[in-house]
Amino acid sequence: MVLIWPALGLAAIVAAMFLLERRFPDAVGRFEENVLAILLAAITFVSFTQVVARYGFNSGWGGALEFTRILFAWMILFGMSYGVKNGIHLGVDAFIRLLPSRLFKAVAIFGAVCVFLYAFVLLYAGWMTLVGADVSTNWRQTGAIGYWKFMFDRGTGLDDLRYPLWMQEAFGLQDRVQRWVAYLMLPVGLALLAFRALQGVVGIAKGERDLIIAGHEAEDLVAENKDALKE
Repeated sequence: MVLIWPALGLAAIVAAMFLLERRFPDAVGRFEENVLAILLAAITFVSFTQVVARYGFNSGWGGALEFTRILFAWMILFGMSYGVKNGIHLGVDAFIRLLPSRLFKAVAIFGAVCVFLYAFVLLYAGWMTLVGADVSTNWRQTGAIGYWKFMFDRGTGLDDLRYPLWMQEAFGLQDRVQRWVAYLMLPVGLALLAFRALQGVVGIAKGERDLIIAGHEAEDLVAENKDALKE
């Protein structure tokens, strides 16, 4: 399976994110937040209108459940890199905080590297041929890129989610929305996660951040809001 052009596309997305963030960091941050907010709002809106339609008018949209599942998956896959970037993933740091500063830094870098390797393995498993694994006969072993390319080549449709009739007639689309459209965020999200993990490695090495997790979020929230009731 030729995966060059999907891999180049992901590389272009990551490169664009990197360059834009260097020049417009606030704008990129707002973009990420807006994407997550829009996805969450869409999930809420579709779920609410579906409940009203079902119990109020005994009707509803047949593809609503599948649509909200896809949106929820997109929010998770896109949000995991945002969480690494802002250090808001929950983690346990009680033990490593007791280590000497140099050892603590080494462990923090190791953790960030593990996140990168996790994302990279899920994104593309072809590197396993270096340790003797045979991935030439099983598309699933090529990771998210191979899975998405497999769906793209076949154009298989989703179970319930369909294009509106006007889109089918205007653009000559098939009845059901293709799975590759719904699964697009899988390789994109993993590529962004790998990118943010590498950023975390560099940031920790330079002393710009301690960890890529929030190990004591509750303590931070208490400290930030301890005087709120006095105001």
